[in-house]
Amino acid sequence: MKVLNSHSMMFYYCRLNFLSINRFERKKNIELAISAFARLFTNQSDIVESDNNKEVSLTIAGGFDKRLRENVEYLEELKNLAEKEGVSNRVQFITSCPTSERNTLLSQCLCDEHFGIVPLEAMAAHKPVIACNSGGPVETIKNGVTGYLCDPSPQDFAIAMANFIRDPQMSETMGREARRHVVESFSTTIFGNHLNGYLVDTAWKKRE
Repeated sequence: MKVLNSHSMMFYYCRLNFLSINRFERKKNIELAISAFARLFTNQSDIVESDNNKEVSLTIAGGFDKRLRENVEYLEELKNLAEKEGVSNRVQFITSCPTSERNTLLSQCLCDEHFGIVPLEAMAAHKPVIACNSGGPVETIKNGVTGYLCDPSPQDFAIAMANFIRDPQMSETMGREARRHVVESFSTTIFGNHLNGYLVDTAWKKRE
């Protein structure tokens, strides 16, 4: 397992790489991504056949400030969890990830796991999103079309991840739908039209 900063990234991102982008804060619940990922390789699990998971990896990237105690402690906790779960050789940590490298990560991953970053960014990059079935993702992700909305449990997330491993082509198919969904529903033009409509309605109500 390696921990890289933005100036020393020398990692080959394979086609079967899952990506989670968040700040290294406990409230982001990044451990869910690691525990779900680990379930793909347990002997008692038939989620993914062994021949199909040899190249599967998980990249966890995001904002990191070594001056912040929580950032330092949480990164260490996540590293220890990856060791405990037996997937440390498959998990890559990238700290202090700027926008340019974040975009590169998005372009090269299989799909994005949402634990804090707005999923619209990933979908705009033609990537499906796996997220919890609560809060903002419910409003932006079309379950089974542009990604998966899951219960916040390792088992549910692992099942969604396994779907992409079994059929990597699904990442491209869902990715196209994700991009279309963002353009049709969340573009600046659409938001502008909605805002204009609200302003017109407000103006008419004031006249009445």
